[in-house]
Amino acid sequence: MPAVKNKLAFEALRSIASSTLTGSYQNLGSVTANPIRIFKLTSTSSTDVTVSYDGGITDHEYLPAGSFLLIDVTSDRTWDCEFALAANVQVAVKGTAGTGNIYLSTYYAV
Repeated sequence: MPAVKNKLAFEALRSIASSTLTGSYQNLGSVTANPIRIFKLTSTSSTDVTVSYDGGITDHEYLPAGSFLLIDVTSDRTWDCEFALAANVQVAVKGTAGTGNIYLSTYYAV
């Protein structure tokens, strides 16, 4: 078994209060600063949201109220295969105002 080359690191938690949703896309925090290995959207909101990975240009994902989406792009990789979601991605969400929050957790390798 090869030596561990990378360690998991964490970007700051991003969030938006669903009470501020207007039906138009709003950024969910800042752009990702690193190539992301694990990506998690969590909704504690009472409203469904649509998610965009290009800052609100394209609808990419539907996140029902009270649910989560976990994308782990490295769970089945081999030790010598580099694969990650791109850095500098602006995640945005749209929906109607509700209660609760939408959170984005991102993890990368160092």
